[in-house]
This record gives sequence, C-alpha cells and structure tokens, in this order.
Amino acid sequence: MSRRVIVAGNWKMNQDLMGAFRLASEVITDSSVLEGNISVVLAPPYLYLHAINGMRKDCPQCKIAAQNCHYADSGAYTGEISPKMLKDLGVDCVILGHSERRKYFGETHELLAKKVDAVLSHDMEVIFCCGEPLEVREAATHEQHVKEQLEQGLFHLSANQFKKVVVAYEPVWAIGTGKTASPEQAQSMHKFIRTLIEEKYSAEIAQECTILYGGSCKPSNAKELFSQPDVDGGLVGGAALKKEDFMNIVRAGLSTQ
Repeated sequence: MSRRVIVAGNWKMNQDLMGAFRLASEVITDSSVLEGNISVVLAPPYLYLHAINGMRKDCPQCKIAAQNCHYADSGAYTGEISPKMLKDLGVDCVILGHSERRKYFGETHELLAKKVDAVLSHDMEVIFCCGEPLEVREAATHEQHVKEQLEQGLFHLSANQFKKVVVAYEPVWAIGTGKTASPEQAQSMHKFIRTLIEEKYSAEIAQECTILYGGSCKPSNAKELFSQPDVDGGLVGGAALKKEDFMNIVRAGLSTQ
C-alpha cells in the first residue's frame, strides 16, 4: 500500500509579514510542479494563515495548517483561536500536542483529547504529535510513554474519525541535546506506533495512517529517514524556514515513493 507522503513545515513563532509571504510564495511555486502522492503543508503563525491560504489556490498539493487551537467554538477565552475560526479561514489541518505545547504551556492528555474532537468536528485533519524526552528515553520507557499519549489523546476516536488523523513522532531527546535519532531508532518507534493503531483499530487503518518524523529533519538526513518502511514524511521545524532546505526535504519525500 502506498501511503500519502506529507512534509509539513512548522514555522513556529517566526517570520515577519514580508518574510512569511516571500517564503510561502516560493514554496508554493516550487510545489505546484510536483507530481506524486505528496502533500506539502505550511503551518505559519495565525496572523498569516488567511493571506497564505489565498496564495495556494493553484497548488492542490499545498495544504495550510494551524499550529494550535482552542477546543471551544467561541467564548470568553481571551487570546485564543477557535477551530470554527480556522475552518472559516480555509485551514486544512491543525497541529496538536506538539512537545513545546506540552512542555511550555502544560497541555494535558485530557485537554488534547478535547482539542482533537473539536478539530475533527469541523472536518479538518489533525496532525497529532507524540514523543518522549531524554530522561524517558534513557530510562527505556519510551514506548510506554508514547503509548499513553496515543491512548489518552487519540484512541477514544472511532475508526472513521481516526482516518482524519496524521501522527507525528517527535523524539524530544534528539532536539537540541547534541544527541541524534538514527533512522533505525525512528523506524522502530514508527513501527511501534503503527502496531498500536492496528491493535486498536485494524490492520487496514494502521497501514493507511501517515506517520511523520519530527526530530530535527533536514536535507542531509531526510532521504534516509523517509526510506524507512514506516516513516511517511516529516514535521519540519528550523529547516522549514529556508525555502531550499525545505524543498530538498520535500523532494526527498518524493524520491522514496
């Protein structure tokens, strides 16, 4: 089975207005000539979503993602953005459970489950992040850690709902620590995640699920990572802010199809 390859660029809290438009324009232009079963996802800050969505109308391969959202459609939640607002802007998917949201903003399993439900209720996809920090990896309890994240954040979904979910594995221990996740380590965890999905739902759903690698993916390691049988693309951070680096990662994804 040939799964959809996704390369998603998470811009985080970066870019000014002109820089955002320039980067988006360059990525969209280069992506418009791609052929194959691939989606190129741009996840800029909220402020730029509307304009960038309008820029990608002639590039069906390009999708727009928000980096987070609230679980309520409206209400007295100062500073928050609702999934209904994102849907109105034409957003295709929402990143939830990113390690930075969990660490810096205290997002819990319970909160993330509510956000997942809210996003799916508005017919957008979820890119659901999971992964372990260094101390968990060193204690060799990383599989149990990721299993709990999936069980508590996603596995309340029905089989039909789960089909709208993309999983992104982030080895948090390999980001900014000087340590590196090898392709074999990435494959091992991706295979474990796919096995959990099969046990919860079915072999068919597990084989259809796109699982992304989110740990310091860059042009120099993308092809080897994406060549692993259970790695279906990447959730890219820093390299997504440079057009040539990002597009080289995209091309690496295409080359492994």
